Amino acid sequence: MPDLFDSFAPDIVPLTGPALRTTRLILRPLVAVDAPVFHRLINDWEICRRLPDAPFPYPAQQAEEWIAAATRDREGKRAEQFAIVEAGSGALMGVAGLRLAKGQKSAELGYWLGRPYWGQGFGLEAARRLVDWAFAALPIGQITAMVAADNDISVALLGRLGFAQSGKGTKEFSCKPGQKLPVKHFTLARDVPQAAKQDPGRVVLVVAVALIDAQGRVLLARRPEGKKMAGLWEFPGGKMEPGETPEAALARELREELGIEASPRDFAPFVFASHAYDGFHLLMPVFLCRRWKGEPMAREGQNLVWVVPENLVEYPMPPADRPLIPMLRDFL
Repeated sequence: MPDLFDSFAPDIVPLTGPALRTTRLILRPLVAVDAPVFHRLINDWEICRRLPDAPFPYPAQQAEEWIAAATRDREGKRAEQFAIVEAGSGALMGVAGLRLAKGQKSAELGYWLGRPYWGQGFGLEAARRLVDWAFAALPIGQITAMVAADNDISVALLGRLGFAQSGKGTKEFSCKPGQKLPVKHFTLARDVPQAAKQDPGRVVLVVAVALIDAQGRVLLARRPEGKKMAGLWEFPGGKMEPGETPEAALARELREELGIEASPRDFAPFVFASHAYDGFHLLMPVFLCRRWKGEPMAREGQNLVWVVPENLVEYPMPPADRPLIPMLRDFL
């Protein structure tokens, strides 16, 4: 018979954060009932010697305290820690998480798996899901990681995720008090297309609009996970279809993306953006609109936020959108 805590029933213990799914795994917030299995798995020399803050033997009370601290850190927006569980059985397999740096512009990745789950690709599957979610959901531009210099498996895993080594040094590990062990540092930046160095080739025509509400705020939409440049904020809009005018394309995009109805005659031409991305050149007419029918709703998985013009600079945007910020701020 499996351990009582090897499975998890969310209807019994409510989650306090998001649950992320992969083919074989679920990454969900840790809860107090995870502590016994958490302790049983982590209390292993081969795991603790690779984790800077894990003593060995690992005390059972510390497992309880660590889970409680993870909940507080999520509530305080200091970290996002997840239990890695098997999708079918709900068995706890390990932990993966991100600790946000001051200012929340970057986060440090950390993870571990219990010995029974080594060598089966679970670490890569969990870390990839977490990284994809983080760039789409958190206000970060890069993710860092630190691993023990002799941890070849984690070094290879980070390489497969696209991390590049950014340095090396030493750090004291709790399992070996008083000793500083060699470590390697890695960094992964958000994937944002860079300006093309040569002829960018084809021109891609898209159209965008700054929706302005009665308080003078501008609507921004955050690109959802799975889309290129996920996590960046942009003005609503999209590609023009053959035979469409820019105004007709905008009316269609607003209906599809936000569920609102706007008349082409209510779009006021404002400015245009021209930017060379890698492989194509973007040309984007931008309009202003103050009148529409309905309440904007996220119909394509994006997040929406109304922003006063002075605060637009606080929201990371694609390179083509950034020059629009001072123009909107000064005009509005």
